[in-house]
Amino acid sequence: MQRKGLIQIYTGEGKGKTTAAVGLACRACGHNLTVCYISFYKEPKRFRCGEHRVLKRLGVKIYAFAVKHPHFYKNISKEEVRKECLKGLEFIKSIYCENKYDILILDEILIALRDGFLKEKEILDVLNSKPENLELILTGRGATKKIIKRADLVSEIKKIKHPYDKGIQRREGIEY
Repeated sequence: MQRKGLIQIYTGEGKGKTTAAVGLACRACGHNLTVCYISFYKEPKRFRCGEHRVLKRLGVKIYAFAVKHPHFYKNISKEEVRKECLKGLEFIKSIYCENKYDILILDEILIALRDGFLKEKEILDVLNSKPENLELILTGRGATKKIIKRADLVSEIKKIKHPYDKGIQRREGIEY
């Protein structure tokens, strides 16, 4: 059955944007949909991302770009990060050409926009050129008004209270 793919955005200051996208990926796999997951600013070897391990077991193809952010890695230049983000955009275009996925998740791509490594127009080009039947999910803080307007579904995750505020550090299996 062919269906029209929509554009979904999970943004905001609260915890749960990636969790929502991963949950969607799990649900899709349960219905035999094909999923591709591309992350930005997540270094799987360092952070042991649990979601990557389970998604791989479900048959999701996982790729990563710009795994190091200058906020956490002082020895990486903004130019290097921009170059990596642009590689990610080129890879997304190749995914579009392959047309073999039902769902494409771009985890934390909006951070690249927020922090100036990608331009709004570049993200809008990604949204406007997506194949009609592809469901496209973007996560991260920093969705702009134009990006929000272009999307079909936007959820803003708002932080009310977080354990970090009490000094509780990230916990394996919960935050990563």
